[in-house]
Amino acid sequence: MLLLGGGAAVAAGAAAVVAREELAYWWAQLPGNGRPWKEGEVDFAGARGYLPVRAKPRTWGRSAASPANYRQANRPDDYTVDRVVIHVVQGSFATALKVFRDPFHEASAHYVVRGDGHIAQTVRELDVAFHAGNRGYNERSVGIEHAGFVDRPESFTPDMYAASARLTAGICRRYDFPADREHVVGHIEVPGTDHTDPGPHWDWVRYLALVRAELRRPAGRA
Repeated sequence: MLLLGGGAAVAAGAAAVVAREELAYWWAQLPGNGRPWKEGEVDFAGARGYLPVRAKPRTWGRSAASPANYRQANRPDDYTVDRVVIHVVQGSFATALKVFRDPFHEASAHYVVRGDGHIAQTVRELDVAFHAGNRGYNERSVGIEHAGFVDRPESFTPDMYAASARLTAGICRRYDFPADREHVVGHIEVPGTDHTDPGPHWDWVRYLALVRAELRRPAGRA
């Protein structure tokens, strides 16, 4: 009976959390209740924003992604952010930006990192990008695409690793979660996915070492 009672309490607590997040989500959708943001503002100081094909009043004015490829939100007020999901484009940097602009693509990510370390922010972090193929993970994570191919180790350059690590460190710092393999995951690890990225050539040991080194630096760089 004690175990059953404990289980009921846990279930009730989980239900309360879900209800609270749902209420926060709908409250944030009401006019005037959204998290304040500036036109063209980026979340990571090293990123560059890109104008959409047709900007709309509520959409981020310098986002490359079509509004059809992400959902407006006010994270972390409505959804807790505690994950980074690492992706590989299976194509070029330009290809990623092009498909994110396509309203029929039905997917986007928050960032795209090029081989030379250039970073584009394509969706604001407060919004839910459709990148993980799992609604819960989309709501709780920031998605980072990397130009290149999973079967080509040369895609993953030192400049790409360094820039992406700075980006991930900034995300970990902003939302206060650790840089470990529970909180920084590959697309392949998302429940229900049929994707294999970032693939066998992505060096997780090297990457997390770079992220943690960035976190040891004084805050304010990203």
